[in-house]
Amino acid sequence: MENKAFFGILGVPMENYQGLVEKLIDEGYLKTPDIIRAFQHVGRAGFLPDEKKEDAAVNAPLPIGYGQTISQPLTVAFMIELLQPKKGDHIFDVGYGSGWQTALLSTLVGPGGRIVAIERVRPVADFGRHNVEVFGCTNVTFVVGDGTRGYKKNAPYDKIIVAAGAEQIPKALLEQLTVPGRLVIPVGRHEHDMVKIDRKGKKDFSEERFPGFQFVPLIPSEWGSE
Repeated sequence: MENKAFFGILGVPMENYQGLVEKLIDEGYLKTPDIIRAFQHVGRAGFLPDEKKEDAAVNAPLPIGYGQTISQPLTVAFMIELLQPKKGDHIFDVGYGSGWQTALLSTLVGPGGRIVAIERVRPVADFGRHNVEVFGCTNVTFVVGDGTRGYKKNAPYDKIIVAAGAEQIPKALLEQLTVPGRLVIPVGRHEHDMVKIDRKGKKDFSEERFPGFQFVPLIPSEWGSE
């Protein structure tokens, strides 16, 4: 579905969101042409609760219920730029929440790629899945379960992105990366470093850290994945 129609249904002016995208470009958070086009195509309002849609162009995290949030656009841009999704990639999206980031990734990998999106909180998972399906994405597999364990059924993954803060990097996520492969994950106890990990060999990993982020915690589930 094209942006104009999508936003017309919701009654949210497209130019407000496009102004936010331009600001992220001007400030250097959005750099890669394909990623810029994805942000221009996938508006934020369609992934928010009705009472928050008018805030879609606000560069801040917003609540989506059950203690969860849709991330700040600046942060989503920063993480996706670190991840560098490519056409045809197989990506594991941990903590998909509202589904906005999932739709961005779906657009970036194209019809030849695949997104496996996992969410722990069932009502949030249902909300996000509905949003992604309404937007028209057809290359996404949705899972309800514990993202800290990865999802072996569809592994390995070219790239993994995590939208919740982990106290330490889950071993399962590293093991489920391809070689080469990349993981982007916030790590820390209260404030988080954004960590980019590149897998170069079976046991060969390199790491780069970017401080100054804050996320809801990545919480293991007591049950498996559905």
